Amino acid sequence: MKNKRNALIIDDDKFFCETVRDYLSSSALNLFMSHTGADGLSECSKNKMDVVLLDQNLPDTEGHLLCSPILALNDQTKIIFITAHPSFEGAIIAIRSGAHDYLSKPFELEELALTVRNALKTITLEKVAQVEAYKNGKEIEEAVLIGSKGLAETVKLVELAASADAPVLISGETGTGKNVVAKAIHYKSSAREDAFISINCAAIPENLIESELFGFEKGAFTGASYSKKGIFEMAEDGTLFLDEIGAMPMHLQVKLLGVLEDKKIKRLGSDIIRPVQVRIIAATNSDIENSLDKTFRSDLYFRLGVIRIHIQPLRERRDDIPELCKYLLNNISNSGTVRIEKDEIKKLMVYDWPGNVRELRNILERAFILQKGDVLRPSELLIKTTAVKAAQRTDEEPADETISTLQEMEKKHIKKALEKLSGNNTRTAEALGISLSTLKRKIMEYGLK
Repeated sequence: MKNKRNALIIDDDKFFCETVRDYLSSSALNLFMSHTGADGLSECSKNKMDVVLLDQNLPDTEGHLLCSPILALNDQTKIIFITAHPSFEGAIIAIRSGAHDYLSKPFELEELALTVRNALKTITLEKVAQVEAYKNGKEIEEAVLIGSKGLAETVKLVELAASADAPVLISGETGTGKNVVAKAIHYKSSAREDAFISINCAAIPENLIESELFGFEKGAFTGASYSKKGIFEMAEDGTLFLDEIGAMPMHLQVKLLGVLEDKKIKRLGSDIIRPVQVRIIAATNSDIENSLDKTFRSDLYFRLGVIRIHIQPLRERRDDIPELCKYLLNNISNSGTVRIEKDEIKKLMVYDWPGNVRELRNILERAFILQKGDVLRPSELLIKTTAVKAAQRTDEEPADETISTLQEMEKKHIKKALEKLSGNNTRTAEALGISLSTLKRKIMEYGLK
């Protein structure tokens, strides 16, 4: 069958593997099985895996230590972490190691099948958005760049960055589309046919990020039973996108500066200096200027920021919302029949959108799934926050000038959602547009009940 997907189960329980294989096997999915970490990595190197079901306790290693090597072989692989000994700490480790989702044994096979389908759907959406745009020779018309009113300057800078080869530093709040802008620069550039590799510096443990970036030789450290290219080498002639650059440890900032200056790297445990030709695009959602020479080197900041692009939050370009809704709905529904009435658009325009374009897309997608008919009412899915009330105040009422941090806003947002939905985690995760494992991690992080 054309476009048949590959899935790998890495678990030392042979009966479990066979049960899952028999349940998930279909004409659209090839199922592979491995019972050790080494065999699993070998299988991933032979076949391009779309989904990997990864057990934590393996005979030769711990599951979370395999996430990075698996993603190094194919950064599009969706890893679903599985463990018989669930804990919030384990979930956090898995997600930070690169896992797409997290399941605790025992679970219903239908729950596993749904998780796999969602992972495959995510891959499809990512690939269709990139591959089709490239095939047709079109400019990438990602949602974040729609609406010439609010982002006219950003679009101009994207064109400028694409025509140059200088480092780029993108800033903006979570959900504004920094990754999308980075991809737009890459696919509009002369390197469009070469690799675009993205790495989140905040998601990789500090003790692993150096080996991920620069690679390592066999025996370089305990557990290094093979040699591996680093991400710089894998992105040769292409683009390396370093998201959350502000989270990079100071000692690695020095090395990154050296790569930018000399265009050379050295793997851990090796004396060989390797030349690399890679375009660097970095991004941050923090106020990095206030961290200069404290947690972030000023010389690296100025070297990265040869071209600076700042993406405005959605609340500062509300006039773009009607066009954004039209564009997003067309992509979500694949038809021109679904619409939003003008009164609904007005309600969306007074909402503060703390999650920016990502949150808008999630709201529209949930409305499309949950609401019947061709006329959607996405405002019914919004959680009423102080931001909405502030937009509805009369001119006589004084505005509250207090500005909360993004973490405080997220905590309040999640808390209100839990209260509104009577503490039902499943319904709350669905309403917020996040996975259940992510919600549980946030509850633990913020001390919510």
